[in-house]
Amino acid sequence: MPHIAALDGIRLYYEEAGVGTPVIFVHEYAGDYRTWEMQMRHFSRAHRCVTFSQRGYPPSDVPQDGAKYSQDIARDDVIAVMDTLKIDKAHVVGHSMGGYTALHVGIHAPARCISVVAAGCGWGSSPDVKKREEMKTLAADTGKMFAEEGIASAAAKYADAPMRQAQKNKDPRGYAEFARMLAEHSAEGHAQTMFNLQLKRPTLWEMEAALKKFSVPLLVILGDEDEPCIDGSVFLKRTVSTAGLLVIPRSGHNIPTEEPSAFNAALADLFAAAEAGRWLAHKPPK
Repeated sequence: MPHIAALDGIRLYYEEAGVGTPVIFVHEYAGDYRTWEMQMRHFSRAHRCVTFSQRGYPPSDVPQDGAKYSQDIARDDVIAVMDTLKIDKAHVVGHSMGGYTALHVGIHAPARCISVVAAGCGWGSSPDVKKREEMKTLAADTGKMFAEEGIASAAAKYADAPMRQAQKNKDPRGYAEFARMLAEHSAEGHAQTMFNLQLKRPTLWEMEAALKKFSVPLLVILGDEDEPCIDGSVFLKRTVSTAGLLVIPRSGHNIPTEEPSAFNAALADLFAAAEAGRWLAHKPPK
């Protein structure tokens, strides 16, 4: 199995396919490297596509030390994958937790990004203090659930969240595959990731100053049934001068696999426009 070593020696499993302009895919909390199979097949026809499992997600290493997990570490892991594979610049495509990480790559290493995609991004972020605290409580309860109940029970409950019902109802076969793969994860990896990355990462509103300086072409993609991510996605559109927003109707959180045709078409347009220097409809304000 191919692995690369992160800066701290943690091994990250990856797969790549195709040749051409590179694309790096960064999965969500409930996903892994397999989440992006429909995108890997589609885009590897004309791009060099890389997908990897983040730390805590087998077949990558699952550190037992909570200090081995954080938003900054997740960002650095993406850069480590690019460095090891000798990728100077890439389209960085992130979903949910991976969307936050993709934004951080765009903020801290804009020269490494041709474009950034933040899909289903915004869970845990709100301008409302009460809502933020409620989300933190839910995050803590989720981490505790994975730590105490084990992967089979916790994964079944987590997969059945309200924001995943759209795929469950419209695409039962795809949803069943998602739930099965989630149940193959590491309970410890999920607990550590929730406690030390998701629970502690800055909200989008806390990132506002950095986001106002965001210079990379950004596409925000949202399913309109993904209620916890609506406010954050709209905030990104209003805050980032290079951002475009695509809302896909009657769709939930699992947007890359729930609506792959629409998702892939949007990415293809972004990639072509960004590579041609024609993403912006107007010049951003100075």
